[in-house]
Amino acid sequence: MAAEGKTTAKSGGQMTVVRGLDVARYMGRCVRDRVVPSFFQPRDGRDTRATYRLLEDGATVHVLNETWSKGKRDYIEGTAYKADASSDEAKLKVKFYLPPFLPIIPVVGDYWVLYVDDDYQYALVGEPRRKNLWILCRKTSIDEEVYNQLVERAKEEGYDVSKLHRTPQDDPPPESDAAPTDTKGVWWFKSLFGK
Repeated sequence: MAAEGKTTAKSGGQMTVVRGLDVARYMGRCVRDRVVPSFFQPRDGRDTRATYRLLEDGATVHVLNETWSKGKRDYIEGTAYKADASSDEAKLKVKFYLPPFLPIIPVVGDYWVLYVDDDYQYALVGEPRRKNLWILCRKTSIDEEVYNQLVERAKEEGYDVSKLHRTPQDDPPPESDAAPTDTKGVWWFKSLFGK
């Protein structure tokens, strides 16, 4: 496993963040097995996943977030980069442009890798306010024992794990071009009103 170190969160508590993350191994597709839902995610989303691809500069990651809602594929693309290029902590910033159908407003958030296993098959990702939490895995399902360990780790970091929501995942997962795409950003407008 990548080394871990303590870092001060904005709330004043200590949060463990992975040090020495092997970015190349972290790249690829991860499904969101459990999540503390954010306002910008469709409430009825399923097969939610993120695909990470390292760009040619070796420092910027292309991020593609996808979910399926009411038979349509919703997605948003953005970038991720280290919050402090000189640090070995896995503290990244992610930037998306909204609304997705006319991407003109930059929105930047924190993406802290709190844990990743030795084989880079599971990850626990959060942010310093402890409002958003993601349990990621490479497969469409996660072993219950592993899941319980990740939940315990999240509790230790001060997260309210009662807010975790399971994301339904099909096996095999749908391909990106297997469903119509919501090109009008209807899901985004609905998400503003908690739907």
